[in-house]
Amino acid sequence: MSQAILRQIIDYSSRADPYPLYEELRKTPVSHDEDGPYVVSTYYEIQGLLHDPRISSDSRNLASTASDPLGEAEEEETTLPPSFLKLDPPDHDRLRRMTNRPFGPPHSPRRVHDMRGELGGIVSGLIDGIVEKGDPNRIDLVEEFSYPFPVTVICRLLGIPPEDEARFHVWADTLAASLDPDPDAEPGKGKKGTQEARMELGMYLAGLIEERRKNPGDDMLSQLAAGGGQDGSMTTMEVLSTSALLLIAGHETTVNLITNGMLTLLRHPEVLERLRQDPALSVPLVEELLRYEPPVQLLPQRCALTDIEVRGVTIPKGASMWLILASGNRDPDRFENPDRFDPDRPDIQHLGLGSGIHSCFGAPLARLEAQLALSELARRLENPRLLEDPPPYRQNAVLRGPRHLPIAVDGIRAA
Repeated sequence: MSQAILRQIIDYSSRADPYPLYEELRKTPVSHDEDGPYVVSTYYEIQGLLHDPRISSDSRNLASTASDPLGEAEEEETTLPPSFLKLDPPDHDRLRRMTNRPFGPPHSPRRVHDMRGELGGIVSGLIDGIVEKGDPNRIDLVEEFSYPFPVTVICRLLGIPPEDEARFHVWADTLAASLDPDPDAEPGKGKKGTQEARMELGMYLAGLIEERRKNPGDDMLSQLAAGGGQDGSMTTMEVLSTSALLLIAGHETTVNLITNGMLTLLRHPEVLERLRQDPALSVPLVEELLRYEPPVQLLPQRCALTDIEVRGVTIPKGASMWLILASGNRDPDRFENPDRFDPDRPDIQHLGLGSGIHSCFGAPLARLEAQLALSELARRLENPRLLEDPPPYRQNAVLRGPRHLPIAVDGIRAA
C-alpha cells in the first residue's frame, strides 16, 4: 500500500496537491513493502530520526539491494567530492564548520544581516524590470522575479565579479534545469549540456579560487579558500564542492519558498492585504509558509547505520529511508488545524528547513530573502491575481514548486 501511495506522490499528476496523499501515508507512520524505502510520515518520528546519530546521509552506507523510486542512483557523474550535505560526522562536521566561519556566528555574526540593504536593492531592481517590460496582463513571477533573485544573491555572497554574473546565471540555469528535466526533451541532450555547464563552472571557480588565494577580498569565496581555525583549510576540490552546494541548494529552495509563498498569498488575499499594510508580518508569515508549503518536500537520501526500531517497525541496517517533511508539517498530532494557512499560529516548530546536524545551512539567508521579497511584492503590486490555478508545476517531487506563476496586476507602485 505505501509503495502505491509513494508512486502517486512521485507521479507528476500529484504535484499540485500532494497533501491528501500525505494524509493517507500518516495512517501508517512507518511503512514499507516490496523492496522500496521505509517511509516515515509523522512529525515526531521524523524529528527524532533527524537527530538520531544512527541515521546516515552518506549513500555509500546504503545496502546494495536498496531500490530508489526516484532513480537518483543515475545522478550526473561528477569529479567533485561529495558536499557535506551527503556526508556523516566527522567529515560533515569539519566541512560544515569551515563553511560556517565566513557565513554566520560566531565568526561572522553579521554576514547575513549586513546584506539586507543589498538584498532590498536587488528586489527593487527586479520589480522595476517588470515595470519596464510593460505587460501587466501577464507577468511570470518565476521567470521575472523569484528565479533570478536568489542566484544574484549567491553571486554577491561568493564575490563573483559583476562582469561575470551573466555567465554565472547561465550555468546556474543549466544546472537547475537538470533537477527539473523536461520529459519531452531529446534523450541525452540535457545531460550533455549539464555536464558541459558543470565543467565550465568548475574551471571558472577553480581559477577564481586561485586568484582569491593570492588577492583575498571580504567575500565568502576568499574566506573559504583561505580557511583558518582548528580545521585548517579546504582543498580546492572541497571549496569547489561547497560552492556548488551553495549555488544549487541555495538557489532552488529559495526560488520555491518565494514562489510557493506568493501563490499561497494570492489564494489568501486577506493575508496579502495584511502584509501590504504591515511588512513586519513577513517574519511569522515565512515561518508558516515553511510549514504549510515547504520548498523541500522530502528527504530521500537517508539510511540506517544499524537496526533501528521506530513505532514498532524495525528498519534494518543499510535500509533506505524517506523522511516526508511536508507530511510531518501537516501532522494533526503536532499542529492544530494543520491544513489551514495561519501566519498567527503561535507555535510553528516546522520541519521546513530540516532539523539536526543537516538542518538547512542557508536558513538565515533564505528567510531574509523570502521576507524581503514577499513584503515588497505585496507593497508594490496593485491588485495581483492568479491567471492559472493551479499553475504549472516543476517535475521535481523533492524540490516542489511552480515552474511558472502567471499573474496579472492593475499596476506597479513606485519603489
